Amino acid sequence: MNLAVNIAGIKMKNPVTVASGTFGYGQEYAQLVDIKKLGAVTVKGIRLKEWPGNPLPRHVEVPGGMINAIGLQGPGVEGFKEHYMPFLQKARVPVIVNIWGTEPGEYVEVAKRLSDIPGVSGIEMNVSCPNVKKGGHTFGQNPKTLANLIAKVRKATKLPLIPKLAPNVPDIKIFVTAAQEAGCDAISLINTVPAMAIDIEKRCPVLANVSGGLSGLGIHHIAVKCTWEAAAV
Repeated sequence: MNLAVNIAGIKMKNPVTVASGTFGYGQEYAQLVDIKKLGAVTVKGIRLKEWPGNPLPRHVEVPGGMINAIGLQGPGVEGFKEHYMPFLQKARVPVIVNIWGTEPGEYVEVAKRLSDIPGVSGIEMNVSCPNVKKGGHTFGQNPKTLANLIAKVRKATKLPLIPKLAPNVPDIKIFVTAAQEAGCDAISLINTVPAMAIDIEKRCPVLANVSGGLSGLGIHHIAVKCTWEAAAV
């Protein structure tokens, strides 16, 4: 059976990829999963420089899923290129790199550098990050800010561009439209849902970061609703 698909110009042998942040950079799961059988590998978020993430504890299991506040720990774009990309190149599977930053210029620079790496087939943009130059509001919470960011990254790379939208907005269709008009090639849905867990014995938050993002089966139907609405745009 031929399950091949072409998503935004990314040719995949099947429609199965992994969600960014759940699979590391592929190498970590190589002994458990045959990477070559995936349609694509979507790797953990990459920013310009190496980033340590948040202090421990930074994840907790809850009914229906998990809350994490990893804080986008990563090796930076050059560290990714040196330490992880050679393994993915040998696997001969399309690589979609999730990118993030604290201001538009950082997204642009990361996108430029990734464009020169053989084997990188697409860029997924994490727009749930705080835009420091705008007072800390996330890029994905304002359609104009989102469109401006995507437009700038669009000019920096010819790779397929896939913004990963957050579910905690009043109307996902407005953000899908803004992303389309700014030049994206596809939409990724959804990012984690903001959440928090309390240790009732200690009477304090479980996570060192206080809150984090809920993922897992518990948010599946939120993702289905967002996808249904986005597909209608």
